[in-house]
Amino acid sequence: MILIISKRNDQSTIEVMKWLSKMHKQYIFVQEDEVFEIRVYKKRLYLESPRHTFFIDEISSVWYRRGGIQFLRRQYENPSINIHMNEAQHWLEDYVMQALESKKHINKQRKSHVNKLLVLEQAHKTGLAVPAFYLAENTDEVMVGETITKSITGNVILEVLDAESDGIMYTSVINEKDSRKFFISFFQEKIEKDFEIRSFYLSGRIWSMAIFSQNDEQTKTDFRKYNMENPNRNVRYKLPDDVEEKVIKLMESLDLNCGSLDFIKAGNTYFFLEINPIGQFGNISFDCNYGLEKEIAEYL
Repeated sequence: MILIISKRNDQSTIEVMKWLSKMHKQYIFVQEDEVFEIRVYKKRLYLESPRHTFFIDEISSVWYRRGGIQFLRRQYENPSINIHMNEAQHWLEDYVMQALESKKHINKQRKSHVNKLLVLEQAHKTGLAVPAFYLAENTDEVMVGETITKSITGNVILEVLDAESDGIMYTSVINEKDSRKFFISFFQEKIEKDFEIRSFYLSGRIWSMAIFSQNDEQTKTDFRKYNMENPNRNVRYKLPDDVEEKVIKLMESLDLNCGSLDFIKAGNTYFFLEINPIGQFGNISFDCNYGLEKEIAEYL
């Protein structure tokens, strides 16, 4: 039995489940609003929610996509008992999660987010080219026009930024200095790119797509500022073997067996930018006809 943990309307999850059904593979789809109670029957642990019930030992593989398994926490009136039982429940939940993560898996719930700063340092150690970066709380050392800034927390979407809209924090070029101090922020050398590359990694295999975003002012700095009227050209691409070998080494060092990686090519150099363990891969699959949803279904 395959356990899929994702959000209800994630299109990539839906496409993978279609392939699983076509392959006659049984699966359980756990959604973000489910809350499970840990139970025991004849010495066998099982999880139970209003929607699903399954034994841990029946699960053969796990795909963590989005969301996460939530557990019911019992509360007790006596404060001392409540503290003790909270700890007991924590370790029971930890055991269940580790038991699931010990199965054949694609991603782990507890590795769904990575520290961008540590990833960049590790990428440098593995031999990948990384644009110079630093942290600062002012722009005193910033080279105007030659430096970018972006969030250190990954792809940020600010929900309900105001009464009428949400907001996305994009990569931006620093075009002027600011005399004020601010919260510690991430700055990085701006690389004049030939094009961008989005790669999907799964257990030692890599599928890549070149994104020609530099010819459009709207997408030149951050291709996520999609131009729907004149979309970027996306084509299949193959990273050099030595770069792919370093990617595999990096992913293994981070204990990640799946994820989306971003690069930019400048001349003969491939600059590594970041990893998103649960990043989007549908565009790579569709635009390049890679059939990644089938690849995932087959792996599971």
